[in-house]
Amino acid sequence: MSTDNSILLNRVFTRNTIREIIEDNQSDTYVTAIRRYVDNPIGKNNSELISEIYGVLRKEYRNEYYYKNTILNKLLLGVHKPTTTTALTEVPIGKAKADFVLINGRAIVYEIKTELDNLDRLESQIDNYYRAFTRVSVLTCEEHFDALRKRLANSPVGICILTKRGTISERKKPEEYLDDLNLDTMFRILRKREYEAIIMKHFGKLPGVSQFEYYRCCKRQFYQIEIIKAYEDFVTILKKRCRIDVELYTRIPYELKFLVYFCDFKVADYSKLDAFLHRKEARICTSPI
Repeated sequence: MSTDNSILLNRVFTRNTIREIIEDNQSDTYVTAIRRYVDNPIGKNNSELISEIYGVLRKEYRNEYYYKNTILNKLLLGVHKPTTTTALTEVPIGKAKADFVLINGRAIVYEIKTELDNLDRLESQIDNYYRAFTRVSVLTCEEHFDALRKRLANSPVGICILTKRGTISERKKPEEYLDDLNLDTMFRILRKREYEAIIMKHFGKLPGVSQFEYYRCCKRQFYQIEIIKAYEDFVTILKKRCRIDVELYTRIPYELKFLVYFCDFKVADYSKLDAFLHRKEARICTSPI
C-alpha cells in the first residue's frame, strides 16, 4: 500500500476525526477516504460507508487501530463484559507505552506488533511493563509467530495471534511474574485522586503539608506499602477508569468500538454520532482522487 493511502487510513480511525464528525458534523479526512475506498457511495449511509472503509483495513492494511479494535471487541466485549472489565490504552509505563491493558480480576498488558512493525524494541518494552504489571502478552500476526516463539520461549510473556479470519488465538499463555514490580513506576501511572485513595486506605489520612511538598510526601507514603498489596490496590483503582454508558455503547458499530470507548462520550455525543451514522453523506463526489 502506498504511503499516501496508509497515512489516510491511519487518520480516519482517530479521535480527532471522530470529534470533527461529532462537533463540526464533517471531516475532510473522512470524505477523502470515502472517495478513495468506497465503490458506489451514493445512497449509502455513514454507517455503511465506515464499514466499507474499515474493510480495507481488514483486507489490505491491518494497522494498529485494526488490532486494537479487534482485541477490544473480542476480549472486552466478547469474552468479558464492560460492566466487569476495564480496558486502558497508551498507558505510560517507564520509558514505554502499553498499547492495551485489560483489567478484570487481574491485569494483562498486550503489546501489539502488527505486520507493519518490527520487533526491535520488544524486550525493552516488556521490561518496562513488568515494572507495573505482572502479566504481559504480545498480540501479533502469523508472520511474526516463529520469531517470537523462539525469543520468548523461556520467558513468562504470552503470545496471541490475530488470525487472517479476524479471530484471536492464544498460542502461549502469559505467566504471572512479580520480581520486577516497582513502586515508583506504579505510582507515576496513578492520577492524583487514585494515589490519594490508596493512601487513605492504608493510612487513614492524607499528608498535611504544603502543595509544594504534597506529591513527594504522598509518594513516600506509597513506598511504605508492601509491594504486593500496593499492586493489588493499583490494579483495583485502575479498573475504575474508563466508565462508559453500557446501554448507549451497545449501539456503536463494531468498527468504532475502540474509538468511542476511549473518547469519553457524553449522552449528547452518542446522539450526535447516531444521527451521523444514519445520515447519507451529502459531500461525496464520485470523481476519483
